This record gives sequence, structure tokens and C-alpha cells, in this order.
Amino acid sequence: MPNFNKVLLAGNLTRDPELKQMPQGSAVAKFGMAINRRYKGGDGELKEETTFVDVSTFSHQAETVSKFLMKGAAVLVEGRLKFDRWDDKTTGQKKSKLYVIAERVQFLSARRAASDAPGAPDNGNDAMPVGVAGAGLPPEDDAPF
Repeated sequence: MPNFNKVLLAGNLTRDPELKQMPQGSAVAKFGMAINRRYKGGDGELKEETTFVDVSTFSHQAETVSKFLMKGAAVLVEGRLKFDRWDDKTTGQKKSKLYVIAERVQFLSARRAASDAPGAPDNGNDAMPVGVAGAGLPPEDDAPF
């Protein structure tokens, strides 16, 4: 039987992305997402639940995410689930974590321009960076059909 591991999540960042350089030089960015779900309970009342998910992304996408996203930003993440196990070095306990490896991150809300970084002057440039999902596409209301 073939295996299939695909995740598609839309939500908001719970914290600013944390960018680190791996020993071999490639970048990794980690951030958290909150995904809200509204539904009617058995009693007919509207209920809401929030699922929190950690996300990791790599290379150029990691740099772009850390440069243009911040806490509260709405994103669509397409990726795969990853399960890690390890022994805690201080307690010796076995630990595990399920998280998402992002293969594609699409910005759904206004982006933080590189010039919005702390201490940078405002140059009015809010262009989406090259290589980011959705870059170069016309706005929905400008679609030719």
C-alpha cells in the first residue's frame, strides 16, 4: 500500500519566526501556528477550538519567512508531518514531537517588508519577494476571466 504524507494548514503565527543557520550553512526557520475551528456542538451551541502546530522550513524559504512574517500573520502552509524522538540530556527521559516540515508557505495577510525590520527606514516597498508562493500572480479581482 502506498504512503501519503501531506498537510495543508491555514492559520496565524503565534510567534515571530526564529531563523538559525545549520552547521552546513543552510538556514532553518521555526514558527508556531494557531488554527481555529468553529463548529456547532451537539447542543446546537457554536463552539471554537484552537490547534497549535510547530512548523519548520529550510533554505531560501526559511530566510524569506523570517524576513517577511511576524506574530499574527495569516499563512497557508503546505507540507508534511515529521515525528522526532530523542533522549533528554538533562533528565534522561524519552521525548517526542510531531511537527510540520513546510514545503510551501503562502502569505495571506500583509507582509512585513524588509524595511520594516527594527531600525530600518520606511521606503514604502511592500512587494512580495521572488520565490514566494503567489509572487507574480495578479490580484484576484484582476483575473482575466
